[in-house]
Amino acid sequence: MPLSDELRALADRVSNWGRWGDDDEAGTQNLIDDEARQRGLASVRTGRPVSLAIPLDQNGPQQPGGAPGRIDPELRIFSLNQTYTGNDSDAAFNDDEVTLSLAAGTHIDALAHVTYDGKMYNGFPASEVTERGAARCGADKLRPIVTRAILLDLPAVKGVDRLDPGYPLTAGDLDAAVEHAQVTLEPGDAVLIRTGHLQLLRSGDVEGYNHDSAGPSTHTIEWFHRHDVGAAFADTYVFEVWPPEDWDHLMPVHMIHLRDMGLIQGQNWDFEALAAAAAADGNHASLLVAAPEPFTGALSTPVNPVAIR
Repeated sequence: MPLSDELRALADRVSNWGRWGDDDEAGTQNLIDDEARQRGLASVRTGRPVSLAIPLDQNGPQQPGGAPGRIDPELRIFSLNQTYTGNDSDAAFNDDEVTLSLAAGTHIDALAHVTYDGKMYNGFPASEVTERGAARCGADKLRPIVTRAILLDLPAVKGVDRLDPGYPLTAGDLDAAVEHAQVTLEPGDAVLIRTGHLQLLRSGDVEGYNHDSAGPSTHTIEWFHRHDVGAAFADTYVFEVWPPEDWDHLMPVHMIHLRDMGLIQGQNWDFEALAAAAAADGNHASLLVAAPEPFTGALSTPVNPVAIR
């Protein structure tokens, strides 16, 4: 649905169009500079890596009634113990292929993922996305993300296991999580927004995970812009709060983050092990290494992000 006048004014205030040049397709990735990468390296205390990805299999978050067309990965073995000579004592090889939605599991959205008013990020026409893919702002324009990541552990702040489904996060909530992490947010940092919602997927409640969830509301959008966040990732299916704050305006955080701000975001990230480690030693900062698969023209892409503590 079209944005309201109030949300359009908000979009104008936080717009990054032209900030890094009229041809820019990287958005807030431009904020992840050498200083941000060095800050990430300096946050490493033990060298312990923690994967933030969910498994790519048929137990993933996709289900009938979810996002149209999205399916969990379907693996097919097309070469089984095949030799090139026919002699069983020679080397035998196994090969496979997979069919999946590129947003099926832990993923990063390309900036072309969302358009409105016939425009995508930086004013490029929405017509740049065709059945052949995105000629502008596709997944091939995503850079390897190497920066400092700050775990914003909202359940820990509020003293609960997970936030209530449908809870709209505010700027005050995010400030409280930064204070809990005992850090000063810097331009180019990535924020890892833990709501605890992924616990439902881990327990096998795919339907519960796929529906109502806590997440950033429109009242957080200026917060992301004010702090020059380099990328934002969530442990939910939708990223933003669901159900929406106003059914007349669906997915407004996606619309403004991706189309107006060029803010890199992603969903289905698993922060449970990272949160347990942070609770044990008080360290909520890590070096985030997340290299998205460079599918040319894709609208989202799988990633296996790793936080090095």
